[in-house]
Amino acid sequence: MADSMAEYLQQDMECEGLLECIHGLKELDRKCYQVVIDGDEPMTIDEIAERIDRERSTAYRSIQRLLQAGFIQKEQVNYEQGGYYHVYRPTDPGEVSRDMQRMLNEWYAKMGQLIQEFEDKYGETEQPTPTV
Repeated sequence: MADSMAEYLQQDMECEGLLECIHGLKELDRKCYQVVIDGDEPMTIDEIAERIDRERSTAYRSIQRLLQAGFIQKEQVNYEQGGYYHVYRPTDPGEVSRDMQRMLNEWYAKMGQLIQEFEDKYGETEQPTPTV
């Protein structure tokens, strides 16, 4: 992961890099997201864990990060005899894109404000008059 905006701008980035850049998601999260996207139907944690070849608890933590970021949705499936389980499906990509665009716009506005504060604080300092 890049440490500065300058480093991000110099990298060859793919669209999946937005998961890390905007949401701070990890490589494993990207793999889980891809598994959910590739699934024909909503998937359980156990199915996701099997496809990424990780423990259930590891998959669960990754899925929780994806849920929090809004990339996937959780649905409850009820058994007829009682009880339930959860399945996960991808959020509509258009909805995810709009959310990322909104976050980027908010970030841009905040950075503009901070740049103006920088200019106000440091741009108005008097330079010492040279003595002859």
